Amino acid sequence: MIDAFGTMIGFGILLMVLFLGVPVGAVIVSISVIGASVYIGWQPVLAFGTQTWSYLNNFVLTAIPLFILLGELLLRAGLTDKMYSSLSDWVHRLPGRLLHTNILASGMFSAVSGSSVATAATIGTVALGDFRKRGYNERLVLGTVAAGATLGILIPPSINLIIYGAMTNSSIGQLFMAGLIPGLILIVVFMLAVMVISMVRPEVVGDSGEQPPLRERLRKLRFLLPPAGIFLLVMLTIYLGWGTPTEAAAVGVVLAAAFAAANGRLNFDYLHRVFLSTVRLNAMILFILSSALYMNFVLGFLGVPRAMTNFVADLGLTAFQTILVLVVFYFILGLFMEALAMMVATIPIVFPLITFLGIDPIWFGIFLVLMMEMALITPPMGLNLYVVQGVRGRGPITDVFMGVLPFILALFAMVALILAVPDVVTWLPSIMF
Repeated sequence: MIDAFGTMIGFGILLMVLFLGVPVGAVIVSISVIGASVYIGWQPVLAFGTQTWSYLNNFVLTAIPLFILLGELLLRAGLTDKMYSSLSDWVHRLPGRLLHTNILASGMFSAVSGSSVATAATIGTVALGDFRKRGYNERLVLGTVAAGATLGILIPPSINLIIYGAMTNSSIGQLFMAGLIPGLILIVVFMLAVMVISMVRPEVVGDSGEQPPLRERLRKLRFLLPPAGIFLLVMLTIYLGWGTPTEAAAVGVVLAAAFAAANGRLNFDYLHRVFLSTVRLNAMILFILSSALYMNFVLGFLGVPRAMTNFVADLGLTAFQTILVLVVFYFILGLFMEALAMMVATIPIVFPLITFLGIDPIWFGIFLVLMMEMALITPPMGLNLYVVQGVRGRGPITDVFMGVLPFILALFAMVALILAVPDVVTWLPSIMF
């Protein structure tokens, strides 16, 4: 058995090695094996293969490759440009004008991709060149793309929520429903941030061109049907109990392939690129997930959950005070660690405390994802910052750093909102059929 002090030392070593850039899956497995062999013996180590098979032989996890495949099918189907153009026609009268298109397009693409990185790369490729010609403040443009892309891990179907559900034995369907309202509110919060900046500093807004006539705008709404239709079908399948998240993902894949065929993209070369990208990303995610679940197994053997809950009980912190401590903890951690690594490395330690304090695990999942969103855009390690800078292909990355600052504050405001009004997260899951 191990006490809380020994746990903190081991956790500190884990974080330190991750900060050095060692692949997260390898680090987690190595720390777990060393801890098990030192404190218990080789029995848990020899059980690695059996445990990994039992974790991955889970129908729920089939949703991960299916949702990745769904996002890849739409990403490479040539629909993004038309979707972006259609959305831009409706924001001309808002303060900030076309800047809102980045937020709205990111939210819509997030609803089918489940990935912040894919959203940042896709929307950045479509948007950055056009904004440069129109004379918008480049820092703010970069900030809207990087921040809007964080919606990819909050708005369902989110790969990160599936991983959280698998690690904590929480309902994937309830997590998806829990992320829907906060995701929509966060879109509004980001847009409000753009409006405030645009009204305080009108010079950041460039030329948006003339707004097309209403008839033209309505005609172009058909370009929103592929992502909107797939999102509604997937969510209704889950919400109405017609199928599991895995089955809903399979239905979405079929519909995405149909849209790709209608757009003239469904050929062998297209499918080869889609499947290859899906396999690569899925292999990385499942290796990290299986490593984290094995660490859960080892920590249970070592008695870490009981040691940590006793430690928190001795401190006398309330649930609210603990969450405030975790806000600071995750924000600092996000400055130096990649978001997914931050989640899988901390859940085995933090989640038993959450359970002990009586905090709703579904609510905590959304809280954790919001902190991960913050980690994606906080310098110096925010992954979205480097994706957007890579798409931009010129200038200093400090422009992106400066551009995301208002949206980091907006994310803090969103965290404060779900702390003050937990029903924002928990209401929709509570009325599921």
